[in-house]
Amino acid sequence: MPENENIKLYTGSVMDVPAEVAPCDHDYAELDVTTNFSFLRGASHPDELVYTAAWLGYRALAITDINTLAGVVRAYEAAKKVNGFKLIIGARLVFNDGSPDLLVWPTDRDAYSRLSRLLTLGRRRAPKGECYIALSDFLEHSDGMLAAIASVTPWDDEYVCNQLRSALGDRLSLAISLNYGPDDETLLDQAMNFARHTCIPLVATNHVHYHDHGRRALQDVLTCVRHGCSLRDAGFKIFPNGERYLKTPGQMARLFVRCPQAIARGLEIKEQCQFKLKDLKYEYPSEVVPVGLSPSEHLRNLTYAGAVKRYPDGIPFPVWASIERELHYIHHAKYESYFLTVHDLVRYARSKGILCQGRGSAANSAVCYCLEVTAVDPAVFQLVFERFASSARKEPPDIDIDFEHERREEVIQYVYQKYGRNRAAMTASLITYRGRSAVRDVGKTLGFSEDTLSQLAGKLDWWHRGTLTATQLAEAEIDSQDQRIRHLLALTSELLGFPRHLSQHVGGMVISQQPLCDIVPIEAAAMEGRTVIQWDKDDLDTVGLFKVDILALGMLTCISKSMELMNAYVPGPPIEMHTIPSEIREVYDMISDADTVGVFQVESRAQMSMLPRLRPEKFYDLVIEVAIVRPGPIQ
Repeated sequence: MPENENIKLYTGSVMDVPAEVAPCDHDYAELDVTTNFSFLRGASHPDELVYTAAWLGYRALAITDINTLAGVVRAYEAAKKVNGFKLIIGARLVFNDGSPDLLVWPTDRDAYSRLSRLLTLGRRRAPKGECYIALSDFLEHSDGMLAAIASVTPWDDEYVCNQLRSALGDRLSLAISLNYGPDDETLLDQAMNFARHTCIPLVATNHVHYHDHGRRALQDVLTCVRHGCSLRDAGFKIFPNGERYLKTPGQMARLFVRCPQAIARGLEIKEQCQFKLKDLKYEYPSEVVPVGLSPSEHLRNLTYAGAVKRYPDGIPFPVWASIERELHYIHHAKYESYFLTVHDLVRYARSKGILCQGRGSAANSAVCYCLEVTAVDPAVFQLVFERFASSARKEPPDIDIDFEHERREEVIQYVYQKYGRNRAAMTASLITYRGRSAVRDVGKTLGFSEDTLSQLAGKLDWWHRGTLTATQLAEAEIDSQDQRIRHLLALTSELLGFPRHLSQHVGGMVISQQPLCDIVPIEAAAMEGRTVIQWDKDDLDTVGLFKVDILALGMLTCISKSMELMNAYVPGPPIEMHTIPSEIREVYDMISDADTVGVFQVESRAQMSMLPRLRPEKFYDLVIEVAIVRPGPIQ
């Protein structure tokens, strides 16, 4: 079948996800792909690149973002949906000692761990968002890795080439890209001569930055944003043409018709790279289990010890039945260590007098109630455990714990001190382009005035998808038929949802038994004393990582100080969270009068306007009222 008959681009629709790799007359593996997780460099999402490669007949594609593995999970998730497609994990190493760039691809699980450790080393010694690595660092971590020198003219660094050849042997290649430049023929002749001289084989790549040639304009814009210049002043900062897209295997074969061995070398590398993200095995820490006990036994002991404390007059049969059912599920799903880790955090907080409270669906669990993770008795409110965790959904439990906002950092540092910086880190939160930020960055690049951009941005609320109607443009006194305006809006729409940078999650922490830096690179956060993994919080489930949310709540600080004051002056047993009377008439009178400024969950204007109309008289009335205004959680 002629390859052109199968060409199709991924448009973002579920219907366009290929079930399998399209037939193709040529075999080619693209080993140099920069996604938009190389922030402000790549102009396509990882899934766009994977699906388009499958439509074009590629059987393998390597993700090689710059000094990062941030985008490989999204690519892996996409590749799992395509039969016959192989995703190769890699990175482009950019050194700060003047050495030429290296494309590296780990061949197995151990080599991947060394790559992750190398990136962690470079990120931890550099400010946030940067990576400081030298060639010597790579050589110390190079076992099991294949590499290709990615310099345009590697013969200018013959000493480095010989050094790498001595260290890597047959695992080293020379990457060569032909992008229809004026000196392609000369470049290929020089590369072939240098390869013969040094005995380093050539490997063909296209130095891909986007899945379709139509993204060339957006890639130029991103380059200008990175350099802080306009397109008019960009000069040689942008690529000279739009050839860094995914070409068909047939096109690549024709480009390298004089050097077919460069195509063959890429296929050899593809066969040697056997590592897959599914090979990562994540384990929860074992420190939370005493010697001589299994995690299941220890969790059972703690649960029933807590149940005796919660129910001093005897454990009601429905509660006992709920505990047994939940413990059976937790044991079957192997989540014991997760619950024990959460219990350890709560235990530490209480030992330091830090008020804490589990929120959300964790309150549906009798085990969480007995472990003092939550103060809400699910038996009293007839809550359903399956809303928290269920084998049918195949999702790990998600326990959010609020701590006093003034003392939350103590708990985070306790985690770092107990498990070490190599085994614990905050999870990342991916910051992406929204309407206003996108239109401003694109507009500055295209040379629009600040006044015009302010008018346009003013029409874009934070949730807006970035497409302005002719009516909205007319209201801003902007001509919707102006070609420059239409170009601006088209590029803005393409940019929406693109990663801008990685930030730290508000409180999500990942803890592991083995070094976490063997699974995912860890980097310095903007806040002193914090470190962050390179994967977004939404990607953790794909690779089987659990996070614990250590959150801060100002109202807990108020409650803690109030209870301290009351316990100092009011006679009787000390008041605790689970002993606070729940049906105080005066409290509900104040709530019904919307006197709830600063009260968590019912402090917004929408809640305060609803409260006088519904006039809640008991706790379950509040549950209904909150759900009416915020239907998302109950849905």
